[in-house]
Amino acid sequence: MKFKESQKLYEQGLVHLVGAVNSPVRAFSSVGGNPLFIKKAKGSKITDVDGNEYIDLVLSYGPMILGHRHRKVQKGVEKALKNGYSFGASTENEIILAKIVCDAFPGMDKVRFVNSGTEAVISGVRLARAYTGKDKIIKFSGCYHGHQDSLLVAAGSGLATLSLPGSKGVPEGAVKNTLIAEYNNLESVKKHFSEHDDIAGVIIEPICGNMGVVIPQHNFLKELKAYLETKDALLIADEVMTGFRSKFGGAQELLGVAADITCLGKVIGGGFPVGAYGARNEIMQEVAPLGGMYQAGTLSGNPIAMAGGIATLTELKRQNPYHQFNKTAAILETILLDTAKKYQVDLVVNRFGSMMNPFFTKNNITNFEEAQTSDTKKFAVFFWEMIKNGVFLPPSQFEAWFLSSAISNRDVKKIAKAVDRAMEKVAISF
Repeated sequence: MKFKESQKLYEQGLVHLVGAVNSPVRAFSSVGGNPLFIKKAKGSKITDVDGNEYIDLVLSYGPMILGHRHRKVQKGVEKALKNGYSFGASTENEIILAKIVCDAFPGMDKVRFVNSGTEAVISGVRLARAYTGKDKIIKFSGCYHGHQDSLLVAAGSGLATLSLPGSKGVPEGAVKNTLIAEYNNLESVKKHFSEHDDIAGVIIEPICGNMGVVIPQHNFLKELKAYLETKDALLIADEVMTGFRSKFGGAQELLGVAADITCLGKVIGGGFPVGAYGARNEIMQEVAPLGGMYQAGTLSGNPIAMAGGIATLTELKRQNPYHQFNKTAAILETILLDTAKKYQVDLVVNRFGSMMNPFFTKNNITNFEEAQTSDTKKFAVFFWEMIKNGVFLPPSQFEAWFLSSAISNRDVKKIAKAVDRAMEKVAISF
């Protein structure tokens, strides 16, 4: 496989784009080499500018759950385009999509559309503070909630560490009200409540997708929700990644937990920039123009994104592919584990619905500290060999793989062959 045109575009991109990319993970920094530039996609496949075709397990980091350019989504968007791109005023499609979203999530009476998952989380956290009148928020180490200042926090050692900015440009004052707990450890949450009386709520990825698909253990979420109710604190579920992907009603439906505030993105726009946050009426009453919590957006409820979202969710509900997702993910898990055993490579696989991730370690992964035991050098070798064999993966050990309903049995067989070659490459390299 040759990457001549991608290399050429990378060099051109360095002139006016930061690192030639518009999001850091696209730079391929953690796997070495230069980024690939994509030209087109259709169904389960994505094609780069050199004409190399790949089975896509990135799927724009989750939104393309039906595969690329699904005919019904494309038709819906094309119809919307004929009427205009943006109005700065309300449209009927906002109401239609709002009903679809609210009907899917228990306890969500109203929703507000924004332009990204980051915006959704910013607003969801602000809403929790407005409703409770309290300032502090607990987050979990390893959970990513967008690039807002107050949640870009690096956890140090220990279960309950002091908050320190995890990015340059974030002042310590911006994170002073953010407390860090350990995922799957309720005691680390309780410790914070024993030390502070002004905690508005806890924000959590029900399934952690940015430390490589980490799953709640032993009723952790249910126990967390029950405990928060005793403390008059809210559970904020960041389902930007898992919403409509794990189940139509998100991870909450599968896990049997109803959050107080839910943040969404990705799938609900069908590939177009969109986010949303919602809650029961008494909480959403705080949001302007009904209440005193201000949040606005020029492009919020964009008619093209709304059309893409309506078409995607309507078709997703019709297909109901979740059982098939589980079957396909189970097959891929077996392929990965059997192949790793064949070549004597340490590997564990975590999966949840249509999300999965292999870790190059022999340790079970239940939190961020355990995830960091994975051998990133082995993953880098694995990644590039998968690329060379026609499978497009996220260029990071700690990013989830995603499945689409467009993936075929032929695709699975091709992935199996690629995994065999990639795992053999790992074995002979270390």
